[in-house]
Amino acid sequence: MQRKTEITLSVTLDENNTPEHMQWSAPDGGVKQQHMEAFFLSTWDKESQESARIDLWTKEMPVDQMQVFVHQTLVGIRESYLRATEDAQMAEAMQQFCDFFASERNLNNVKKSN
Repeated sequence: MQRKTEITLSVTLDENNTPEHMQWSAPDGGVKQQHMEAFFLSTWDKESQESARIDLWTKEMPVDQMQVFVHQTLVGIRESYLRATEDAQMAEAMQQFCDFFASERNLNNVKKSN
C-alpha cells in the first residue's frame, strides 16, 4: 500500500523578494514550522537528465554560518554519493575537498551553540 506524506517550505519575502523568514514542516518526522536561515533543495528530472535547484537564505544569514552550512552540505552530499554508488575512490576525493574547505575557512573547531 502506498502512503503519501508532505514536506512544506514557507518563505516570507520582503519588498525586494529577498527571504526574510523561512520555516519548514515535516509532520511525519515530528517537525512543525521549524525556523531556518537557509536551505538548498536539489531535484532530479529523469527524462531531461538534469537537476534543478532552489538555494535560498535570509538576509540575516551571516557569512561565517553560510560557510559552515555549505561545508556540512558538501559532507552530506559526499555521504549520500558514497551510500548510493559505493564509489569509495570518488568519495575519498570529495572528502579531501571537504577537508580542504574546512581548513581554508578555519571550520575545524566550529562548535554548535545550544
